[in-house]
Amino acid sequence: MEKQKQFDMLNGPLMGKIIIFAIPVILTGVLQLLFNAADTIVVGRYAGSDSLAAVGSTTALISLLVNFFIGISIGANAVTARLIGTGDNKGIEETVHTSVLTSLISGVILVFVGVLFTKPILILMGSPENVLNKSSLYLRIYFIGMPATMLYNFGSAILRAFGDTKRPLLYLTLGGIINIILNLIFVILFNMDVAGVGLATTISQCISALLILKRFLSTDETYKLNLKKLKIYKLRLIQIFKIGIPAGLQSAVFNFSNVIIQSSVNSFGAAVMAGNAASSSIENIIYVAMNSFNQSALTFISQNYGAGKIKRIIKIYGECIFLVCVVGIVMGAGIYAASDLLIGIYSKDPEVIQYGVIRLSIMCATYFICGMMDTTTGALRGIGYSFSSMCIALVCVCGIRLVFVFTYFQSHREFFTLFLSYPLSWIAALALEASLFIYAYKKLLKKRNQTVGAEA
Repeated sequence: MEKQKQFDMLNGPLMGKIIIFAIPVILTGVLQLLFNAADTIVVGRYAGSDSLAAVGSTTALISLLVNFFIGISIGANAVTARLIGTGDNKGIEETVHTSVLTSLISGVILVFVGVLFTKPILILMGSPENVLNKSSLYLRIYFIGMPATMLYNFGSAILRAFGDTKRPLLYLTLGGIINIILNLIFVILFNMDVAGVGLATTISQCISALLILKRFLSTDETYKLNLKKLKIYKLRLIQIFKIGIPAGLQSAVFNFSNVIIQSSVNSFGAAVMAGNAASSSIENIIYVAMNSFNQSALTFISQNYGAGKIKRIIKIYGECIFLVCVVGIVMGAGIYAASDLLIGIYSKDPEVIQYGVIRLSIMCATYFICGMMDTTTGALRGIGYSFSSMCIALVCVCGIRLVFVFTYFQSHREFFTLFLSYPLSWIAALALEASLFIYAYKKLLKKRNQTVGAEA
């Protein structure tokens, strides 16, 4: 089999290559959201507001439990990209086999956590009685598919390190189409309610994961998977964890604060919960589009860092920041302009639409700041500053949001007020992370110049 021409991140102009890399990542993220939105749209239309609230209110909890392990896949991406930059094929092979086995172990852990503990956690979050059982049932079915979800995410991370962002898009698309078809069959034809959308999601995740696995087994590229060599290589696991665990903890910190905010949303009742869920689903389209530049910064910078091309790092960062601002501002304005129509897709209840639009009014106007923050996070991880980025997230994102919720919000208990905590936390984190990145880049540049001078 002829090898695919490798995507060159180390030479030539950057802007066009970043865009070519990012577009499939954007489409992958948007399609993933649309397929997830199919769950909420189908239950909202055909099973009622309680079922919509039940599925929508699980988002923060799913993110809290799952994104820690998905964060570890960021470590797999960064380590693989760095090894590509250094030309270490043996290291790449070891990283691939370590990553695949780690993904499966992570998935099994999540099956047990999801099945055993989701209902007690939902109770702690204050889920109303009328949606608690449905939320718990949906989550238990959803978490059964976690080994497949983890395999897909780790596999996609490896492919992105090689510049291949098209295959994850294709595999997700095929699985997602099946998800929508099964949603309609299970909910409308068999009246399975939230169990139907949960089962459809699990089946689609398994299909996408099998396609990823088939690619790794059949390729002649350096990321070829040999099941006989499937083991944990200690050095590679340490390298992956050094970047991935802080990234996972950072994601968990973000989502812990979101769980607290979701608990505050739950206190307003089912209609507000439904409007919040619909808005969150829509605005996430902006987030995943912007997040493609986080992944671009991480991958491009990791490869160039591994190759010792330090001066390209600041160029990559600057161009990714520019692109993420353009995407965030344009998409935010467009989605807010159509907010009534978009929320109306999820529910025809005027009260649900009203609260959905309130949340969108804040998020759409300020989301580009979040994009800049995340892109800076990706740049920091690319040069090995994953732990520092996590610490900033802990203080600025989680800390500010929790202080806001338990102080100012308590005396101004309005739905609009609650979401002011988001832009405040993004601004603080961006200021600190950007300062750290500039400091770290200057330090790397100085070290490189000293090395070049010594060699001369």
